[in-house]
Amino acid sequence: MKYKRVLVKLSGEALSGDGKNGILDSKALFNTASALVDMAKAGAQVCVVIGAGNICRGSLASQNKAIDRVTGDHMGMLGTVINSFAMRDTVKSLGVPSVVLSAVKMEQFTETYEPNLADSYLNKRYVVIFGGGTGKPFFTTDTCATLRAIETKCDAILIAKNGVDGIYSDDPRVNKNATMYKSIKCSEIISKNLKVMDLTAVEMLINQDIDVRVFNMSDSENFKKVISGEDIGTTIMKG
Repeated sequence: MKYKRVLVKLSGEALSGDGKNGILDSKALFNTASALVDMAKAGAQVCVVIGAGNICRGSLASQNKAIDRVTGDHMGMLGTVINSFAMRDTVKSLGVPSVVLSAVKMEQFTETYEPNLADSYLNKRYVVIFGGGTGKPFFTTDTCATLRAIETKCDAILIAKNGVDGIYSDDPRVNKNATMYKSIKCSEIISKNLKVMDLTAVEMLINQDIDVRVFNMSDSENFKKVISGEDIGTTIMKG
């Protein structure tokens, strides 16, 4: 394998399917969990950060003036924990151990995140799911994913997109002439202001030896292809 320890960044929307079955769609959840399990069974150490867009978006406070920004972010953190629990149990049902580590203390429900604890579980071949974001308001789950990948010494961050093959010069759904980058540096992402992930997260990766692989998750086989080194999607490199 090209990557032995990876962090998978998933959007909350990816778990809701077409949204017709509520915040969590059983088929979307099963398909995504199966891809994580396949990577684990192939020998990779897998950790995961899931957004909460299917439950509570970060823009909630701007949409509803009665809700304070910090309150809205706290609601989002709790949403990530709900998604994490759903993913943990689905992974376990497929025969691979899994655990949720929360940045927010909630002893009645799960253990609190700490880098050495996460490392221990990863070495025991658990799929480790990081819930609760960074535990602080004003930070996105992109930033959380980057921070956790650095702290746990991951080889790569896998950004699984719904229906998008990689990073484009423009939105391919709007501009048919948009071109896809096969590789791009962090500094180019920032200078071009490409909307692939939070720019704070990109800045954190400029000097890190961590590849970021952006690919289409519609084909669940793509997860294994990426960790085996196949050149699919877009690779974001340091510099």
